[in-house]
Amino acid sequence: MTANHPSDTFEALREAAAQRILILDGAMGTMIQQLKLDEAGYRGERFRTWNRDLRGNNDLLNLTQPAAVRDIHLAYFLAGADIVETNTFSGTTIAMADYGMESLVREINIEGARVAREAAALAQAKDGRRRFVAGAIGPTNRTASISPDVNDPGFRATSFDELATAYGEQAEALLEGGAELLLIETIFDTLNAKAAVFAIERLFAARDLRVPVMISGTITDLSGRTLSGQTPAAFWNSLRHARPFSVGLNCALGAREMRAHIDELSRIAATLVCAYPNAGLPNEFGLYDESPEAMAKLVGEFAASGLVNIVGGCCGTTPDHIRAIAEAVAPHAPREVPEIAPRLRLSGLEAFEVVA
Repeated sequence: MTANHPSDTFEALREAAAQRILILDGAMGTMIQQLKLDEAGYRGERFRTWNRDLRGNNDLLNLTQPAAVRDIHLAYFLAGADIVETNTFSGTTIAMADYGMESLVREINIEGARVAREAAALAQAKDGRRRFVAGAIGPTNRTASISPDVNDPGFRATSFDELATAYGEQAEALLEGGAELLLIETIFDTLNAKAAVFAIERLFAARDLRVPVMISGTITDLSGRTLSGQTPAAFWNSLRHARPFSVGLNCALGAREMRAHIDELSRIAATLVCAYPNAGLPNEFGLYDESPEAMAKLVGEFAASGLVNIVGGCCGTTPDHIRAIAEAVAPHAPREVPEIAPRLRLSGLEAFEVVA
């Protein structure tokens, strides 16, 4: 199934977002872990003799286990999700270099979008409600702002141009496969996100089209900052020029810990606000224990307080979490986007606003 025309997607999403809080899906990785695939399960017949270990390369499952990936998407749609993210979090040449699979990036992204569109069509056929597919663009495993070598602070493992090229290739393939919007997510380094925005804008200009773009940062710990050091307000000031369909936060924190940061974005962002926290903080085994009911109560309070327009789940969340969250926010109206007076707003590690 191919995607609808981009202008139709904008209109349909805006109309839906005006009426209710939209529901994003939950964790793809959590659901893939439940499949308990071994090395052979990841490889399939096609990559049976590949010269590197492939277990853990979740994006590869778009090629070797497409039915399983489609069924995960479908489970989230049927649990109440309006939008699912493609299984392409690591779908760049930079991230796929770990597996020697840079040449497969285009195919992985096209197929990732295609199987998600199949799930959207199946869900819509069941109840007539339109669903949307967001092309997931992860942060890569390199940072443009921080040196990975403590002995060489000036060293960078990647460059803006390298990131922009990789993001552009991914975004183009996602759109070709049928993604209707693009989600730049789990942003720990704002410069990486700027490279993604630059690449996407260049792609839009070349193809004479535009689709909604969602931007989601990550507050990496209880310090209240991204890994590259920015507060939520500084993060928004750095990226508001992109005029995203939504801005928000995901991963790293549970809903309880994320609440204050979403409140801050809700007050300053002149666009929709999206929150998809983890199912609590990880336990000593790195697992997430927060139940669907407990998480839904916390996210439901986001909605009751008028903080959000889009909600979902990140690490540790399942279709049961998304179903509970959807039920919890259903009685509440979506956040009203505030009128923000035009002023000079700058960003470093913290936001700076010039008041006349």
